[in-house]
Formats: sequence, structure tokens, C-alpha cells
Amino acid sequence: MTTHAPQAGQSVTLPTTLNEAVAALTDMPAAVPVAGGTDLMAAVNSGQLRPAALVGLGRISEIRGWQYQDGNALLGAGLTHARMGRPDFAALIPALAAAARAAGPPHIRNAGTLGGNIATAAPTGDALPVLAALEATLIIAGPGGSRREIPVSHLLAGVEMLRAGELIGFVRVPLLHAPQVFLKATGRTGPGRSVASVALVLDPARRGVRCAVGAIAPMPLRPLDAEQWVARLIDWDNDRALVPEALTAFGEYVAAACIPDPAPEPDGTVPALPPAVLHLRRTVAALARRALGRALS
Repeated sequence: MTTHAPQAGQSVTLPTTLNEAVAALTDMPAAVPVAGGTDLMAAVNSGQLRPAALVGLGRISEIRGWQYQDGNALLGAGLTHARMGRPDFAALIPALAAAARAAGPPHIRNAGTLGGNIATAAPTGDALPVLAALEATLIIAGPGGSRREIPVSHLLAGVEMLRAGELIGFVRVPLLHAPQVFLKATGRTGPGRSVASVALVLDPARRGVRCAVGAIAPMPLRPLDAEQWVARLIDWDNDRALVPEALTAFGEYVAAACIPDPAPEPDGTVPALPPAVLHLRRTVAALARRALGRALS
């Protein structure tokens, strides 16, 4: 579960089913669930968090795989990044597999889980923009065997939160059977940590493009106007053709939507973006342009 021993007097519960885990959290409101522990133990070791009890999720086999369900993939929240990065999973959801492979060094990929990435909701979480672009749905396990579903975007935006005793059990992802891409830029903020990331998926059945930008805001951003604009320019009946100039314009559109210009001064002048912000906007534009180009190629 972790490479660190719990503190003296700290209770550790190791359930084997999702319902048992929920029951343990209900009985111990101060307990904290832990799967891979990549974020939790960093907070514990730095002194930012001192949980009174832990509920380990590593023995719950039902959330460590996936299955097909009515045109969707039902992913267990306990899937590790390493498992999602394998070729069989990549054939199912390529963008999520690419994000999993980019999630950091091997020890992080081997331990970190899909559910943990969502629950922690760190802006740099690589899976988050992919799940937002795929419009994934969370299946939440609650007390008494209850289950409820919420869009992943609602949880990430704080519109709906996990209630006492609840856990993310599964993630339902629509299978689009179409190109999808995940790209990210890294800097000096840590090994593999995103400065900006872009997930882009095509939805030929609805003749749509879905794009989400991660790491630059507290939650992934969806430039909806840019999506709709470029979708109208794609020749869906002719190998999804798009003129090269539209790729560049799309990148600029996405970047400007996610990192807008400052508000005008009282005299009507518009202040220039700080150099660091301008560089970030250019990075987002390049990622969005490349992502769409790869998806259409």
C-alpha cells in the first residue's frame, strides 16, 4: 500500500470489497482512503496531513480491472497508471493510455491509480483532461450498497462533492472508436509534471471535436467555442480533411480561450500579458495544434 509504516496508534483497515471499504469509512469518519498513496504519503511525510486512520484499497480486486458495458468501458478506480499504459488498454482508450505512460517515473506509475488521480484532483493530474474530453462519468459507491453517477467534470469543478463514506468505485468512459491524442509539456516543476497538457478526441458519430486543457488552471478547461468552430471546418465525409491554416488557427483559438487577454484599462488600453503567461499561451497553442493534427492524420 505504501513504503512507509503508519504512525504509532494509527488504525489501518484493509477491506477486500468496495462495500467493506465504504462501511469502514462510514464507521470511522476521520479515516482517509489510500490506494497507491503517491499523493497521500507525500502529504503525510511533509507534515501537511496527519490522518487518524487509513482504509487501504489495495486488496479490492473488483476495482482493479475493466469491462465492456453498453458501448462504454467501465474502469475500476484501482487501475494503476502502469496497467493503463499497456498495449491492450491503449487499443481501448489511447489518450488515457498515453496519459498513464506520461504520469511520471516507474514507481509512480506502478503505484498511482486512476481513482486517486481523480480524487486528489491536482491540476497537473495527467488523466484529468483526458477524462474531461471523453466526458467520463464516475460511479460513486456509498453506504448501504448505494451507487450514484456524476460527470467527472462536476467533481473536478466542485459542483458535486464526495459525501461522507463515499468512494469513487468506477469510471465509465464512452468508446468512440476514433482517434484521440494526449500531449503535454513539462518544465522544471518535477519529474514528468505537466506545465500544460491537451487531450483531444474526435467523435465522428456526432461530427464533433472535444478538447480539454490541463495543468494551467485548478481543473481542466474545455474551449467549447473552439471545438465547435473547428468541427464545422472538418470534411467528415472526405477522410476528415482540414486545411493546414485551420490547425494553426485552432491552436490559437484554444490558447486564447484558456488564457485570455487581460481586461482593458479604464482608458481602453489592453495590458500585455507577462512573458511567462505569454509563453504558456504559446505552449498551449502548440499542443492543441499538434494534437488535432495527429488526430486527423
